Amino acid sequence: MPRAFCACAFGLAGLALLPLTSSAQQTPSNVLIATLTPVTHPALPNAPSALLFSPTATGISPDTLDTDDSSSNNDPDSADNQDLKDPHQRTQDNSPDTKKKPVPPVELDANGNPIPLNLRQPQRILGFMPNFRSVSGGAVAHPPGWKYNFQVATHQSFDYSSFIFLGITSLSAEGLNSHPVLGKGVDGFYAYTWRGLLDKTDGTYLSAWFLPSLLHEDTRYYAMGRGHSIPIRALYVISRQAVAQTYGGKQTPNIAGLGGKVLTQVISREYYPAGATSFGVLATKFAYASMRDIAFTSIREFYPDIAAHYVRTHNEKVARQAARDAQAAGVHGNP
Repeated sequence: MPRAFCACAFGLAGLALLPLTSSAQQTPSNVLIATLTPVTHPALPNAPSALLFSPTATGISPDTLDTDDSSSNNDPDSADNQDLKDPHQRTQDNSPDTKKKPVPPVELDANGNPIPLNLRQPQRILGFMPNFRSVSGGAVAHPPGWKYNFQVATHQSFDYSSFIFLGITSLSAEGLNSHPVLGKGVDGFYAYTWRGLLDKTDGTYLSAWFLPSLLHEDTRYYAMGRGHSIPIRALYVISRQAVAQTYGGKQTPNIAGLGGKVLTQVISREYYPAGATSFGVLATKFAYASMRDIAFTSIREFYPDIAAHYVRTHNEKVARQAARDAQAAGVHGNP
């Protein structure tokens, strides 16, 4: 167990080098221009259901949401101003139907236009799956660097959902007896869990922070999006395991991503018992890590299309129902 903390020392050593490396880092000209231009990065909705009440999703202008007469807001005796004066004397109906629902912010592209729903990458897929390392199509990506990459890696490593997946994978590994030397039962589950936590944390910091910052590689995912066939997009997803971008936006071998996986397996030899550190075992773990990345990247590639389809069909259903209701009301109103 004491040898297990050798892996944690790697992250602490990187933290100590952070001030030195950040001061010596050269900023490319295009990144410098991006940093001089103030760009907001609003949070994206967590799931398609969050967009169902969004004015931008339903085609309603935010200016039309407030149907009250503007002159009533200037009247000191109006109900709204009375509510502001004395909250305890409110007599208005506060039912959910009369309250304005919050409008989720919409991400803008480089020209200040809203990014279409089928190109948006939410911060969480389906409301819980972390997606902090993806860039929406047409969006102005945050300039990468030592500090920013560290923040993203930390958020990714210690997000609550990461521990849920860790528990699931540890339980399945114990059930399948992936490493017999780690044992079974409660003790075996504990042995898998803390080692899995170190594997996950080491891999994230190496592949998302240390190596990308050192090599100036942008390992975030830029989806191909619609306009291409599904097989082409699937091949693009697989190719991202070996291809990344430089800070200048050029294609480059994904040394940071692949190197992070390799170094994670090398470091794991310090806290796995001898029976689980052979070359065959480490190669299998490397292959599993790559397959997990491909599976999750596939979700990131196709999820915006699924979300857009969901919202579009829902709005069409609501519109058809509203038309039927309006027709029925007209029939009953004109006997």
